[in-house]
Amino acid sequence: MQIEIRRAEQEDAAALRDLYAMPGAQSGTLQLPFPSLVIWEQRLTPREGHTVLVAEADGLLVGNLSLQVEPNPRRRHVAHIGMAVRDDWAGRGVGSRLMAAATDLADNWLGLRRLELTVYADNLAALALYRKAGFVEEGRARAFALRNGELVDALYMARLRD
Repeated sequence: MQIEIRRAEQEDAAALRDLYAMPGAQSGTLQLPFPSLVIWEQRLTPREGHTVLVAEADGLLVGNLSLQVEPNPRRRHVAHIGMAVRDDWAGRGVGSRLMAAATDLADNWLGLRRLELTVYADNLAALALYRKAGFVEEGRARAFALRNGELVDALYMARLRD
């Protein structure tokens, strides 16, 4: 099955809402249950320095990656990444394809030098993906976020381009 990476469009809002409503996507991100379609429509409104990519397979939206360039002039060489993959598509190369597209965009088109992300410390699949893409752990945030009634740790990771 071929996975196509493209820029998200307004008509992707419902599919993104549904992706982030899945248990695995919620437990791996800071999204809340019962996501709103209106909020996803707002998130897809074009903004300076914000790129939203989606992965699509046979017309089904199977993954999402957002790349947000820092607005502070002294940090414009930096962007933050957030991503998720549909629960039923995890482990099928979607995350790798999204990450490859994002790092190509960051390195070769936006001139970014540093990519940052935050990941739950127990999300082993995501940690493996990020390490494979060149990210390294820079710190740990204890009791970072509430997930399923418990506070969980997160890791700060970054990828530097020489």
